[in-house]
Amino acid sequence: MFTGIIQALGKIQKLDNRGSDIRLTVASSTLDMSDVALGDSIATNGVCLTVTDMGDDYYCADVSAETIKLTGFAHYSAGSVVNLEKAMRPTDRFGGHIVSGHVDGVGEVTQIIKHTDYIEFWVKAPDELARYIAHKGSITVDGISLTVNQVNGSEFMLWIIPHTLKETIMGTYKVGTAVNLEVDVIARYLERLMLGEKAAEPKSKGIDMAFLAENGFLRK
Repeated sequence: MFTGIIQALGKIQKLDNRGSDIRLTVASSTLDMSDVALGDSIATNGVCLTVTDMGDDYYCADVSAETIKLTGFAHYSAGSVVNLEKAMRPTDRFGGHIVSGHVDGVGEVTQIIKHTDYIEFWVKAPDELARYIAHKGSITVDGISLTVNQVNGSEFMLWIIPHTLKETIMGTYKVGTAVNLEVDVIARYLERLMLGEKAAEPKSKGIDMAFLAENGFLRK
């Protein structure tokens, strides 16, 4: 489990195609590797990866073809800079929110508006994730725990302060940049709980307007 508080930046050194997966090598001179062991997890731009080899200033991980397809890794190459966070320990401060490192979809930066003290980012999420994104709720963007400041359909807006721009890759974002998104896990559990007994149905469609009306959540 992670918190979405970025600990360091890394750079992808190599992406070796191994047939069914890809061997990723990430170098970082600022990530403390002294307490990392083989088999540990490191969130790499929000994707939970298992360390399969390591040194004082690098680690390797195997990334499946499915993960490449479903995340922003499809757009990465040698030299790409990534956000890094080691899995949290029970004694760590919970500075962000609950982050699993399982990317739900890839969004796209649609607007970047500069203000005096912050930068306003608008991100278009996949339509199927829109119901999990709420005003003042939490969302993970490339592994960063952020607060949603405004929602318009499947687009949401973020206010980013200079410190976050400096300590993460958000300072490199441009209109059109693809970003990994992980919605708040609590929202997903709430949706599942609301299904009640229907959750056991093999082809449960989830919650829609018809479900809400049928179960008395909507008034006529």
